[in-house]
Amino acid sequence: MALYAISDLHLSFGTDKPMNIFGAKWENYTEKLKYNWQSKVCSDDVVIIPGDISWALYIEEAYEDFKFLNSLSGTKVIMKGNHDYWWTTVSKMEKFFAENNFNSIKILNNNAYMYNKTAVCGTRGWNFPTPNATGEDKKIFEREKIRLVLSLENAKEKSPDEIIVAMHYPPLSEENYEFIDIMKEYGVSRCVYGHLHGPSHATAYEGIKENIEINLISCDYMNFDPLFLKK
Repeated sequence: MALYAISDLHLSFGTDKPMNIFGAKWENYTEKLKYNWQSKVCSDDVVIIPGDISWALYIEEAYEDFKFLNSLSGTKVIMKGNHDYWWTTVSKMEKFFAENNFNSIKILNNNAYMYNKTAVCGTRGWNFPTPNATGEDKKIFEREKIRLVLSLENAKEKSPDEIIVAMHYPPLSEENYEFIDIMKEYGVSRCVYGHLHGPSHATAYEGIKENIEINLISCDYMNFDPLFLKK
């Protein structure tokens, strides 16, 4: 068994959203992703996907995207990104996956997923509040902090040996460490995140902060190749 992570698949098999408009790197990206994935991920492995999975507006429109995802090896633990407009209630998503036999897809939403004795936790995150941020943005940001705590509390109940956090948005900025402070309180060892593309890669944070290893795992940053996290 092995644990991997990759974010921002931006699948569009059921919608007209060609990703090559964002640069040549995205040419034939689903073929690249499938080749790299199938070359390393085995049936008993787990892959964390923290958001921006499908361009579909409604979950029914995402059928072909999830059919593709389900066909790939391993269990996929999915989270919500800012472009996952199809995302609905957990019960509706689980019903959709069950009805279509997408049995390899699991949802991470205010809970923790156990990989052996490692707890996988997380939340979407949000843009860090600025002095000019709207009240709604501040409200969403605070709600995301609560959701991270809920996920970590669920992990705590399961007595893990290690905790890994996945987020869609970056977990820190130069001025704001609020998500990192929460992770530190719960003894998180690693955090992976996505959301950033193209020129944003140049300033993305990767490294160690408060003894937490932090990695950017956006699809284009990873050259469409899932990041190995641990055995």
